Amino acid sequence: MDGTREEDDLGFEDMGLDARLIRTLAKKNITKPTPIQLKAIPLILEGSDVVARAKTGSGKTFAYLLPLLQKLFSCSDKIKSGPSAFVLVPTRELCQQVYTEISSLLEHCKGSSKVVQLTSSMSISNLRTAMVGPPDIVVATPSCIATCIAEKVLHVSSIKESLSTLVLDEADLLLSYGYEDDLKSLVLHIPYRCQCLLMSATTSADVEKIKNLMLHCPVVLTLTEVEESLDNEIVPKSVRQIWIACEERDKMLYTLSLLILESVQKKVLIFVNSIDAGFKLKLFLEQFGIRAAVFNAELPQNSRLHMLEEFNTGMFDYMIATDDSKPANFEKEPVKQVMHPIKRSKKHQKRALDSEYGVVRGIDFKNVHTVINFDMPLSTSGYIHRIGRTGRANSTGDSVSLVSPAEEGMFEEIKMALSGGKDEDEESALLTQNEVECLRYRAQDIAYSVTRTAVREARANELRNEILNSERLKSHFEDNPKDLDLLKHDKALSKRQPSSYLCSIPDYLVDPATEAARKAVKLARGAMAQSKHRSSGWLKKRSGRNADPLKTFLIDLKKGSWKWRSKKRTIEKVNDRERLKKKHRWSK
Repeated sequence: MDGTREEDDLGFEDMGLDARLIRTLAKKNITKPTPIQLKAIPLILEGSDVVARAKTGSGKTFAYLLPLLQKLFSCSDKIKSGPSAFVLVPTRELCQQVYTEISSLLEHCKGSSKVVQLTSSMSISNLRTAMVGPPDIVVATPSCIATCIAEKVLHVSSIKESLSTLVLDEADLLLSYGYEDDLKSLVLHIPYRCQCLLMSATTSADVEKIKNLMLHCPVVLTLTEVEESLDNEIVPKSVRQIWIACEERDKMLYTLSLLILESVQKKVLIFVNSIDAGFKLKLFLEQFGIRAAVFNAELPQNSRLHMLEEFNTGMFDYMIATDDSKPANFEKEPVKQVMHPIKRSKKHQKRALDSEYGVVRGIDFKNVHTVINFDMPLSTSGYIHRIGRTGRANSTGDSVSLVSPAEEGMFEEIKMALSGGKDEDEESALLTQNEVECLRYRAQDIAYSVTRTAVREARANELRNEILNSERLKSHFEDNPKDLDLLKHDKALSKRQPSSYLCSIPDYLVDPATEAARKAVKLARGAMAQSKHRSSGWLKKRSGRNADPLKTFLIDLKKGSWKWRSKKRTIEKVNDRERLKKKHRWSK
């Protein structure tokens, strides 16, 4: 017990970290290391290969970034022919997130180290430009590193000479995203002295496969929170799980009831299993005055990153994310061979989906309080990672799952796997059947108007607008970064304006229990300091008639000029008119 208490009292200063890193953490209001950081940082600083398993939001990223930067600061004077560290991640979104974290740490530390982000969408010339230097840290996907080696952007000799650290973040996803061949080709060029770090949220056969392939006698971390209970590790106690049984056609009705009655707290992340389902839900909610952004693999990367940034900063409160990930045992149906394939025109060709897109894992959705599973995930791990977007960093959160009869099999499988999830029905804690039925006729009328044609047109318009914002205005935004804030990703897609009577719910439709729950949500939101700031006093003083902008203009006219005479006549006419009005009042 005493040893555990001593570990809990340890701070970043006791780990031997650089003073610049400690000051940077203090600026970010990070004063106490998490359990994974307490275990991993000393081992990594010693030079050991480490396999760390910890749940989402436990601080795995800083667990390897802090010792990595410590090593770079200690040997910054050495001349190198290649990068010192590779950080390999499965998705572009996670790549951008890790790159942003490293850049922020280096900026606060005022170090001379250089970090670059490589993506598969970059041309060979851009890859060569990025690798000039060379950089100290490269953040990329395994396929991008393999492309750089094949195109001689990265020379094998420089990798064997300079590479000292290899990080595999979200390792359990690297093989499922199809990077096995890229990792096997890369391991041939990794020097034996290179320190390898493997970070994962779950333990699977893929993790063991990568560990045997890349690491040498690693130290496998076993955290106290994992040893205590499997239930607490998989589903945090801070996340309340709620299951609502409903028909497939009623899912939009229940989603509308949760949002428009304010039965759940903002911000809300809604998961669907297809892109069309996301746009259909967006068009449906628009008619009730609820704006939401759609996040999917079809959008350009720049738009996705900007959308994620706006959502994290609170520009909008509702995001509909498409999770099209398949379970590990999913097998694609064989494609039938056609003798005469039909050639589509460029106008009707579908945009290729981004193979490096990932929304469930790795992306840091900040301050998400509610996760709604509009469509149930196709695997238990998918459910665990979805609800892991809320209840992060010891904060509370809610997970609401809409379960149709066709999804009951998956639902029972998830409940059996969790074994510690809430078995009681919590539907009554959020909604009553009476208030759901009161909204049925309104919801049905709007749902019938959201046809397949409307969804197809909205999807095409959204894609066209996002490509325009991403490509044509890219150079403009580089010169004028503040103009990027004017872009809004939750704009209405429907040409029809929402009716005013649909945007508000009459008092006679609101159940007393729901009204009490709504007040509780508002009190909780106020306690979290999410209320709007009051306007300052000097603005109030200037409001009203005294702040007439037409009376604040100062006109400098030469006396005797025709403009001066015209202005004088106008003033005299106004004064005469006011005198006549006063006489008229007195006569009455």
